[in-house]
Amino acid sequence: MKQLFLAALLAGGVCLPVQAATVSKSYSYFTITGKTLDEIEQQLMTRGPEVKSTGGRHPGATQMEFTSRIGYAEVKGGCAIVSAQVTVKAKVILPRWRQNGKAAQDVKLIWNTLSSDIKRHEESHVVIAKNHARELEQALKAIGKQKSCDIAATKAKATSNRILNAHDRAQEEFDRIEGINFESRIVRLLRYRLERIDAGKLKN
Repeated sequence: MKQLFLAALLAGGVCLPVQAATVSKSYSYFTITGKTLDEIEQQLMTRGPEVKSTGGRHPGATQMEFTSRIGYAEVKGGCAIVSAQVTVKAKVILPRWRQNGKAAQDVKLIWNTLSSDIKRHEESHVVIAKNHARELEQALKAIGKQKSCDIAATKAKATSNRILNAHDRAQEEFDRIEGINFESRIVRLLRYRLERIDAGKLKN
């Protein structure tokens, strides 16, 4: 469930209207089969998206690209950053189960719980990215007037590197915590689904 991080692209010299950080999100799916939990697990580990940062495959992944567009303008006594817009292009990759034969009801229940948790996990990665994109926008605008546009651009690059590195660390920490809490989280979700099924509010 790791994610891929692409370097930010800095485009200078273009004045843009002030906007909040935005996210463009798309989804793609890979198909797995099987009718037992062991078969499903094996399929996830062999057909899931391959993540270069870990060298392995995962049940889901989010590929993200940050793009920063910065507007510079010559002002009295120097050069100022007059606009900054950061966008995130996110591609969420999720599993889709095609049942191989008739699966038991408990397998279906566990799969529904697991697939929902995978989707929530990957969506959370997108939220983390958007928060850091917003932080980056604000930090770039705060650079303000410098002696030259070259100095302003250098500071913008350093600011971008700092915040994107913090973003990567935040994503890694999120994965670490989620991994530790995985078992207890799934058990809690299963219990909740069973309670709703018993109450007639949810189909398994």
